[in-house]
Amino acid sequence: MVYPAGAGFPRVFEAQDPSEVPAEIRFFSGLIDTLTATYNLDPNRIYANGLSNGGGMSFALSCTLSDRVAAGGGVAPALFLPWSSCTDQRAVPMMAFHGTADRLTPYHGGRSWVDTRQTFPDIPTWVADWAQRNRCLPTPVDAEVAPDVVRRSYAACAEGADVVFYTIEGGGHTWPGGEPMPEWLAGTTTRNIDATRKLWAFYREHPLPSE
Repeated sequence: MVYPAGAGFPRVFEAQDPSEVPAEIRFFSGLIDTLTATYNLDPNRIYANGLSNGGGMSFALSCTLSDRVAAGGGVAPALFLPWSSCTDQRAVPMMAFHGTADRLTPYHGGRSWVDTRQTFPDIPTWVADWAQRNRCLPTPVDAEVAPDVVRRSYAACAEGADVVFYTIEGGGHTWPGGEPMPEWLAGTTTRNIDATRKLWAFYREHPLPSE
């Protein structure tokens, strides 16, 4: 596990600014080069994952370094980068988690007090757009996996690039199954699903496709 940090204060990635993304992509590509040269890594099993702004960066990496990033994941991702900035054509597997009561990155999009200059997308629509990009069947399958959690999955995606989305009813801007954050700031943290375990199980099933 490697935890890059954004720049500035507060520390953020410029994943929302198409003009800044190329520099950050070069940084991550160089980081992958350094890690694979230093450690015994499987280059077919490199994954991008993040929370909030880090989730937005994970999306940016998934659609600009798809020859190196096997799959992407995001929890309460802050998504600003337009689809037009995605330079890669490969279908990339993706798993996301989002709470319906998230006040920082609203589930149904719109403005947030965190950044009043930007408009967030509607998350279910954004996931459906990713599924369309992966050439999945258009009609997803929903299943209740816990009293407050619904799993939405898209089937028959190109290159086995599954798209899975967990909606946490009443969930806040938090990591499901993780350490609770102050509720006055981030909202409720569900204990009925473990995002870390779900993501790792998903990643294990999705290495880079063989040439």
